[in-house]
Amino acid sequence: MALFSALASTLWPVSERTKPWMTRMVRTLTALWQHSGSTPAPVIPVVGQPLRAGEVALVGAGPGDVELLTVAAVNLLQQADVVVYDRLVSPAILKLVPTTTRLICVGKAASFHSVPQSRINEILIEQSQLGARVVRLKGGDSFIFGRGGEELEQLAAAGLVFRVVPGITAASGCTTYAGIPLTHRKYAQAVTFITGHCKSGGEEPDWSSLAVSNHTLVIYMGRLEAQRIQEQLIAHGMDEQMPVAVIENGTRLEQRVLSGELTHLASLAHQAASPALLVIGHVVELRESLQWFEPLTSVAESKVLPESAL
Repeated sequence: MALFSALASTLWPVSERTKPWMTRMVRTLTALWQHSGSTPAPVIPVVGQPLRAGEVALVGAGPGDVELLTVAAVNLLQQADVVVYDRLVSPAILKLVPTTTRLICVGKAASFHSVPQSRINEILIEQSQLGARVVRLKGGDSFIFGRGGEELEQLAAAGLVFRVVPGITAASGCTTYAGIPLTHRKYAQAVTFITGHCKSGGEEPDWSSLAVSNHTLVIYMGRLEAQRIQEQLIAHGMDEQMPVAVIENGTRLEQRVLSGELTHLASLAHQAASPALLVIGHVVELRESLQWFEPLTSVAESKVLPESAL
């Protein structure tokens, strides 16, 4: 264990905040080594190697639970001079950032952008050109409806150095904590991630290809568009009784899951707060037997009736 402690302290700076996490990691590595009976291969960090002056790391923060962060994400948060973060990054994750690090909030909420995307791009470029080690911290995974590609295009055009650390996307994390498998040999042979909030003037999804029975749909940023989504899926042939779920604050202690049928989707979404994820498909039926995560009982609800039935 002493060997791993020395190696870990070399690769990852230890503080009071990271010490419990570091201890668990060292114990896990030690157990794996002892079980294998052989010397482990050297740990060579790739995305988690030390940040250079002026470099920008685009880091996925996952869906909310601090334990779902990658080792590389924690490492880079400890090194950054500046962390530019979104509203969906949980307070528990921000507590991992050293107090000497500058925090810049560029949070966005539905229909309200406190900082325009163009300005966010400028901030990243400005901080990089000043020589700061920058972490751009985004909820979920930056390359799945996170505008990560758009931001990196601007950095690349400015000739700046960057790297990307993936995060657990909301579709995977939130459904897992809700006890809803995205695929199942009996119920769903495919899964599709779509956004309910298209760019102004953008094309509509191909609803006819989405309104099938052996398919799971996960809709990001769809809470305010739930009525339109419900109507389009039914109009294109999806069964009105198709099971649906709305997952609010997924993976967090305040997680709440509202479930019903497709005809209830708009009503259920109206009762949910942001951030919320919409899940449509027969796999939702499995939640009743597969739910394992126990959020705060004061807010957790496994089934909520539509407003019309209240």
